[in-house]
Amino acid sequence: MSELSVESTAREMAAAVRERRISARELLELHLDRIGQRNYELNAIVSLDVDRARAGAAAADEHLASGAPVGALHGLPFAVKDTHAVAGWCTTYGSPLFADHVPDADELIVERIRRAGVVLLGKTNVPEFAAGSHTFNTVFGTTLNPVDPTRSAGGSSGGAAAALASGMVPLADGSDMGGSLRNPASFCGVVGLRPSLGRVPEWPLYNQWETTSVGGPMARNVGDVALLLSVIAGPDPRAPLALGDPGPTFAPPLDGTLRGLRVAWSLDLGGAFEVDREVAAVVEDAGRLMARSGARVFGAHPDLAAADDVFRTLRAWHFQAKLGPLLAKNPTSFKQSLADNIRAGESLTGADVATAYARRTALAETMRVFFQSYDVLVLPVSQVPPFPADQEFPTAINGVEMGSYLDWMRSAYFVTVTGCPAISVPAGLTAGGLPVGVQIVAPHGAERRLLEVAAAFEAARGGAA
Repeated sequence: MSELSVESTAREMAAAVRERRISARELLELHLDRIGQRNYELNAIVSLDVDRARAGAAAADEHLASGAPVGALHGLPFAVKDTHAVAGWCTTYGSPLFADHVPDADELIVERIRRAGVVLLGKTNVPEFAAGSHTFNTVFGTTLNPVDPTRSAGGSSGGAAAALASGMVPLADGSDMGGSLRNPASFCGVVGLRPSLGRVPEWPLYNQWETTSVGGPMARNVGDVALLLSVIAGPDPRAPLALGDPGPTFAPPLDGTLRGLRVAWSLDLGGAFEVDREVAAVVEDAGRLMARSGARVFGAHPDLAAADDVFRTLRAWHFQAKLGPLLAKNPTSFKQSLADNIRAGESLTGADVATAYARRTALAETMRVFFQSYDVLVLPVSQVPPFPADQEFPTAINGVEMGSYLDWMRSAYFVTVTGCPAISVPAGLTAGGLPVGVQIVAPHGAERRLLEVAAAFEAARGGAA
């Protein structure tokens, strides 16, 4: 067996399997050992099926031995987010209404991950129907932060982030409406990328023209995020809004620099939201590090004042359209915050939704013009560090009351409605040692450039290449 460990990069693991320095069986056992050590406490991976995983690893080894071509992720252990349908595997969406649900077919992102050769071992935990940036549900319970298990792992891809940070898996998929890839990455000290609209196509969807939530990759470093993006990105005839660049466009290695980069840095988009003082200190340090590394850092931000109403309107409309009939039939089977969000969509008019889309179009144009003067925008990922796991959401920041479970997520969802890609990269720690990420945003369609900038920032902090 090679000297690999569960802390090795996904790229190192994949190369070692291809070169037969480690078998898929051996690699799986390393990760099952770590799952046995950490998952009981953290509750990151659910629906674990060890026998099926071992059979999959054996099949991966046999496939490689046959001389047949292998995919980019061949032999890597993988757990799929529990909101993404996997054929023949329990997929609950974090809801008691689907506690025994077993889909007949993979959805598109899972098709692509499977085709790349992964060894499936389970699912990663989510909040109910992926609503909220704290991962808990009545089916499996709460996912805890690997850095401090008294704290939230974030959400909705909280199980994925916790599994990554604790070495239970080398890569993870996720999805992001209001920050669900970025927030848990920040909380757990890993990397999460929300791609541009259309970069990672989704199918099936109840509405192929609804463009608030997107799928995307997570990993412990930027290069591994690029590897997974290269697998899940690219057009598909079933997804009419998919962008045309093929997945391998985004594959590592990444060659980026901060020297000469035009960085717009903003703590709060001109007072649009409150930011915890410890988070603010980390984001300020990130700006100084970029400047020391040769970037030209300017205090600047786009005007995204309309983003709050746009996001809340489209979120409520989307939730009501998708989940309203289910709530009507099962009024006591939803957590209260989600039920309230669904019901908020009932009073929306066609004019309300049309206005939200018109404003969203204007926000996208604002960003297009803004990025003529700057290469990237840097701001907080989350307005708070990881909060206690027994809270549903932070109720105040710096003494300022948060009126709902959405208020503390503005730094993420304001970016959502612009359609631009955004990545969360580890940037520092609070005084108590809790992870804090920085959010880097690029123009729509500029994932390759964004990954290169993120990798350069990671390297400037002394992180993985």
